[in-house]
Amino acid sequence: MQVLSLVWGILAFLGMFVAFFPCLGSLNWINIPFAGVGLAVSVVTLVTTKEQKKGLVIAGLILCAIAVAFGSVRLLLGAGVV
Repeated sequence: MQVLSLVWGILAFLGMFVAFFPCLGSLNWINIPFAGVGLAVSVVTLVTTKEQKKGLVIAGLILCAIAVAFGSVRLLLGAGVV
């Protein structure tokens, strides 16, 4: 689950970068829920992991949180939310 969390975070982060290009901002409507699910998976994995190595989970959690935050700001600034 730790690797899944990291991979999900990387994909959400890459989706955020693609959505920053002009005329592709509407992809945030897909990327924000995708990153939100990744955020939920990361939190569940972080809580259930008993090992000391939680770095992958924390990295995935941070990447998903950044993707949700910047994607939401991009939608607000680009008048994607009316």
